[in-house]
Amino acid sequence: MNITGRLTRDAEVRTTSQEKQVVNFSVATNDNYRNRQGERVEQTTYFDCSYWITPNVAKLLTKGTLVELSGRVSTRAWTGKDGEPRSRLNFHTSQIKLHGGGKRAETVQVTTQTESSKGTPKGTEDDLPF
Repeated sequence: MNITGRLTRDAEVRTTSQEKQVVNFSVATNDNYRNRQGERVEQTTYFDCSYWITPNVAKLLTKGTLVELSGRVSTRAWTGKDGEPRSRLNFHTSQIKLHGGGKRAETVQVTTQTESSKGTPKGTEDDLPF
């Protein structure tokens, strides 16, 4: 199964009791449709995601980043301390494609803009051969 959405928080690396590392993050996906009355309904679904292959990817998974994930979905149900039933969707990720939009992309864009404004000497624009 594939899902595409934005990270709702920065990824965290955790170590299990068996000394395996897992990257945990959360993704929100948006969908919309028209109901029987013709009204547009927007629906957001949240997935708790885990990635077991390498912890190094956590540095790239920052809040707001648009990602495309491949993997499998599972559900988890429990009873909360207040006695109410709770459930979550878990996505066990096997492949991650980054499409940008997180803190890192903003930092790169800002850095590029400031470097280009510093490094352009005045008067060089007239020296272009075309």
